[in-house]
Amino acid sequence: MGRGGDRAMFHSATELLIDYWRSLRGEAAVPSRASVDPAGFVAVAPRTFIAARDMRETFAFRLAGESLIDLHGRPLHGQELSQLWRPLHRRRLEGLLDSALAAGEPLVISAEAWTAEGSHLRLEVLFLPLAGPSGLADRFLGLYQPQAGVWRGPIGELALLAAFGVADEAEQLHLRLATVDGRQIA
Repeated sequence: MGRGGDRAMFHSATELLIDYWRSLRGEAAVPSRASVDPAGFVAVAPRTFIAARDMRETFAFRLAGESLIDLHGRPLHGQELSQLWRPLHRRRLEGLLDSALAAGEPLVISAEAWTAEGSHLRLEVLFLPLAGPSGLADRFLGLYQPQAGVWRGPIGELALLAAFGVADEAEQLHLRLATVDGRQIA
């Protein structure tokens, strides 16, 4: 789902995890990390991760599913999330993650990567804000969802193609008034 009434279509597995996250959130700004139970998303669990802010104020992997470890060709625990992305895209990624935490809303990034042999993979990377023990949103439940190409690794750095904020549908339907030549229009 996109802002302003446009609807981006996400993979059904991405939507499944967004719906799971929303069911945990209830009336809270974001769900707590402690409320996440992989039994609620067994089908996609091997492609999920938890990333949290570390002492350096960067996001690092706390947990990573086996598919992600295989795809990147190495253990991810403690690895800085941004280091998996092209240097050109790291600052933008970090800004998007900060914005998603501040808004308390999901973020979906369209990305692509290649293997050393030249195989191409296009995927959605989902980031769902979570609250840590302090009660503040400081981590993400995430998902790698393949869209097209070869799903085997190891892949090189990810390229950020597009980012989509995911707001509740009710929030998307608000009309905004603008003034054009002294007249208000919706």
